[in-house]
Amino acid sequence: MQLQAIAYFNELARCRSIREAAQNLGVSPTAISRQLENLEYHFGAPLVDRTARGIELTAAGELLVRRSRSAMKEFDLARQLIDDMRGLQRGEVTVYVNGATGGAILAGVLSGFSRDFPAIRASLLEGSATEALKAVHEGDADMALTLFSPSEPKVIARSRIPVRHAAILSPAHPAASLAELSLETLCSYPLAMPDTSFSLRQAFEARLAAAGRAAADVVFTTPSVTIQKELARQGAAILILPEISVAREIRTSELVARPLAKDAAIDTLIQLSLPQGRSLSFAAEKLSAYLETRLRSYGEKGMPR
Repeated sequence: MQLQAIAYFNELARCRSIREAAQNLGVSPTAISRQLENLEYHFGAPLVDRTARGIELTAAGELLVRRSRSAMKEFDLARQLIDDMRGLQRGEVTVYVNGATGGAILAGVLSGFSRDFPAIRASLLEGSATEALKAVHEGDADMALTLFSPSEPKVIARSRIPVRHAAILSPAHPAASLAELSLETLCSYPLAMPDTSFSLRQAFEARLAAAGRAAADVVFTTPSVTIQKELARQGAAILILPEISVAREIRTSELVARPLAKDAAIDTLIQLSLPQGRSLSFAAEKLSAYLETRLRSYGEKGMPR
């Protein structure tokens, strides 16, 4: 049994379509079918069912996917570690990030990192903090950069720094003249925020509840920071975000940041998480060191504008 057959099968299991798997791998559908037949012959059991909706995994197929994905990760890590032994400064690293703040920090780090290590390739994934930490634990990501991180004993929190949220709004907005924005002020104007499945919204609602106020009447509900920023630029809404999330817009005076008053303050930590009990490749070790240095400088100097 070849590793190629397992790789083909894992891609087939991911997209549930022979044609799509073939396109993603740059091979013919016949090649995928042939490797699937080889695997089914090797294990003596059907691994997929072909339905009108596409490919469905059998119980044996589900088992093979669970076991083989971790094995393939170990083979990839072994290849990178062997490259390290040979002195080759190359490899691949996967980073899971949640929130615009983490994305802004990561983008700033990657620009310098790629100049120093041009042969390293980075894959960037985005999702919730829970998804990010799960991906690190299960080997689907080398590290995670998260805000509002839940407790996860199966990963190592390498760095944590405090992040304070601010009110983000157009300089032409009536509230932009205020030194700080209270809950009462925030609730007097249209807000743009993600829905209540997001930790930021939950933290804001908790502030309202603590003050004995009703749930927020959020006019614009969207997880897209791009849409939120455009609404703020148009003067249609106030946002609640860390300043670094809109650093470029603040520099160009498209948006301004105003502190949240004590009753509205939302603080959290941005956390760099690494796998527990798993060696890092050269690429992952170098990038995590870059991120740790950047986070440390933020902790000492505060989030840059």
